[in-house]
Amino acid sequence: MANATSDEQNLTTMERAAYIVAGLGLAAAGAKPRPNPLLNVAALLGGSYLAWRGYVGSCPVKGALFGPDGSTPRLG
Repeated sequence: MANATSDEQNLTTMERAAYIVAGLGLAAAGAKPRPNPLLNVAALLGGSYLAWRGYVGSCPVKGALFGPDGSTPRLG
């Protein structure tokens, strides 16, 4: 069962676009043949996850750092 914080969107439209572009760019870089296939897999997985987070509109890392309202940092 998913908790309530994973279902709410905490990214703005510009942040979502940046996540998607960065994620697709990282995944595209991982699709190129390299001497170390483990780096390819890591880049593909990381890029796919980043693009998915942008599509969904919620980022658990941002939620942990900035709280549910997204404006006040929890650190500092």
